[in-house]
Amino acid sequence: MAEAGTDTITTQVPSRLDRLPWSRFHWRVVIGLGSVWILDGLEVTMVGNVAARLTEDGSGLDISAAQIGVAGAIYIVGACLGALFFGQLTDRLGRKKLFLWTLVLYLVATVATAFSFSPWYFFLCRFLTGAGIGGEYAAINSAIDELIPARVRGRVDLIINGSYWLGSAAGSALSLVLLSTVLLPIDLGWRLAFGFGAVLGICVLIVRRHVPESPRWLFIHGREEEAERIVRGIEEGIEEERGEKLPAAEGSLTIRQRRAIPFREIAAVAFRKYPRRSILCLALFVGQAFLYNGITFNLGVLLSSFYDVGASLAPLFIIFWALSNFAGPVILGHFFDSVGRKPMITLAYLGSAVVTLPLAWVFLSQTGGLTAFMILLVITFFLASSGASAAYLTVSEIFPMETRALAIAFFYALGTAAGGIAGPLLFGSLIETGERIPVAIGFLIAAAVMSLGGVAELVFGVRAEGQELEDLATPLTAQEGDGPGDGDGERGGAGTGDRA
Repeated sequence: MAEAGTDTITTQVPSRLDRLPWSRFHWRVVIGLGSVWILDGLEVTMVGNVAARLTEDGSGLDISAAQIGVAGAIYIVGACLGALFFGQLTDRLGRKKLFLWTLVLYLVATVATAFSFSPWYFFLCRFLTGAGIGGEYAAINSAIDELIPARVRGRVDLIINGSYWLGSAAGSALSLVLLSTVLLPIDLGWRLAFGFGAVLGICVLIVRRHVPESPRWLFIHGREEEAERIVRGIEEGIEEERGEKLPAAEGSLTIRQRRAIPFREIAAVAFRKYPRRSILCLALFVGQAFLYNGITFNLGVLLSSFYDVGASLAPLFIIFWALSNFAGPVILGHFFDSVGRKPMITLAYLGSAVVTLPLAWVFLSQTGGLTAFMILLVITFFLASSGASAAYLTVSEIFPMETRALAIAFFYALGTAAGGIAGPLLFGSLIETGERIPVAIGFLIAAAVMSLGGVAELVFGVRAEGQELEDLATPLTAQEGDGPGDGDGERGGAGTGDRA
């Protein structure tokens, strides 16, 4: 219970949330918040699937393969700027308010995309759609980590982030129908594809209204009574569900409540207090963004250009690829809590980089044709998908509570701007050459960038498995001496610091 006080309170909210058994409440959080990744997967893959169709005569949109790459880059620019803008608002105004606002922006922009009539309009819609999705990243990942118990935070976070690929598979399956010229005119099917994304988004908006605000955010911002009421309601629901009383929570946290924290103070935390963690997060995000965005936005065009896969059949191959990406976090996720973050993230990044080498060789030599290429692509991204999801997990749990959303936004934006914009542009231009050697070199560059993320995890990785968020990084508002310690490599207690 929060002790009486105006500016300083002692609360057990974090320990009460972390000791909860898995329940229907947690499933609501997973479904309500994790659905953003399904939307993102649907959006990104939809463009990849319809890319070949958009470049055909009669599509209603006079756009080239290189411009498809530009559209992918513009989407990422929007996501980066949206993450930064909405990320700051998420830390200031709350998780729930922002994950509703950003979803509405996504819905409006997606509907507008369906009415595209020229490249510039298509680019604008992709920018606004990306801004909505980017804002979702910061609000959703911070809320997920603050509501999910520490003992399962790793696997749940990975599976939720990995659900991106369910959206990708759904988008591909939908494209098989909507891109069939037997069923729909060439200039209509791809428009309906974007409209379907809006329908799904409306369903998510309805479900998400029942997800509460983060109690951790509430008690820091002077709303401890509301935080207590939410946590008490969750506990009572679980006790009724299980038919037994919950054990008493252990440990408490004393903090100075602050309704607003200056941006300069938040920004200084990452680089002055946690420089090693900042390098780690940047390397992880650059690696996964370059590989994923470069190939995802251009995979449909690559298959049609080098393997003669028609626009109507390309989604079939992408479905299998997407499902392998989802299988990675699902199958490997629990090892991130048992074996640990550091060895598993290193394996995911370095392993995918190594498999990319024979992938490039098979593509260049044409050995085994499309079958061999798809098998190696599936193996590469089975590993890479766990690493990509772990990048979001890492940045969302190793920075102080007050900076969590902005930290996610900042490293996503910086890393994605470096890797996610360059990737689609590079692969788009390499594919347009029509030559295999340049594209194979692109695969090798992607492998090198991913390997840097693996090395960074090996050197700077934090063993965050099973640790409460407040132990991993003491809140900025915690009373001096109350937290377990601060800084990279400095240990004042049980949990904070970069543990190599």
